[in-house]
Amino acid sequence: MQQFGAPVPPPQKSNKGLVIGLGVGAAVVLILAVCGAGIGLFLASGGDDDDPTPIASAPATPGGDGDSQPGTDNSPEPAPSESQDEPSNNNAITARFSSDFSSVCEGSPIMNAAAYNGGSGAKAYTFSNAPDRPNNWSTRSVSSNKKYYARSTEFETVSVVACLKFAEGSQGEPRECQYKDSSDKQVTVKYISGRYTLTFHAAKTGEKIGDGGTVNAPTNRCPSFISYNRSTMESYAAPDTGTVEAALDKFLS
Repeated sequence: MQQFGAPVPPPQKSNKGLVIGLGVGAAVVLILAVCGAGIGLFLASGGDDDDPTPIASAPATPGGDGDSQPGTDNSPEPAPSESQDEPSNNNAITARFSSDFSSVCEGSPIMNAAAYNGGSGAKAYTFSNAPDRPNNWSTRSVSSNKKYYARSTEFETVSVVACLKFAEGSQGEPRECQYKDSSDKQVTVKYISGRYTLTFHAAKTGEKIGDGGTVNAPTNRCPSFISYNRSTMESYAAPDTGTVEAALDKFLS
């Protein structure tokens, strides 16, 4: 009689493959997590190492407005006071030539003029206008041996400006003087006398510092050379130099 063997028990299932699979899966998840963190950090940093606008911040100061730091005085500095040597007149100018000093007669101080400290030893320039050109001032020369005389290149040593202003309505009867013009044509010029008022001013401030009285502009004789207006054929006499120097001698003594 055929005998059958004992039933073979089914093979036991092993968990080894599951354990290995779980280990590999965990490793993959860990790698993905690390890579994801790296990508997140890269995105957070902007991915640009050449940021042209770096930003820095300072810690806020407790109880303050954030603008002050310990040991630092951030209080506003007092505004500098105006120097007494500089005029406050908006028309003040810096002279480049001696002729610029004529602006003092129009109320414009000269910022680079010498300060006026009294008449003794002061240097002076003199200017005069004319009725047909009231705002055009011409230089009036004085003797070079006077102590107040200054050359045209020495304008920064000048502290006094003498202004000779034509007195309106002071014109006298014209004197007729005969000349030849540039084309050798004979012309008659009406030479007109008048009077000027003389005032003294501090060049640096424009302030009036004295009066020189009245100076005549005589027409006792026709000058050798003359400047005249071609349309009116008139010319105004210049202030008498001797009278001007006498007034300067007295004021600047």
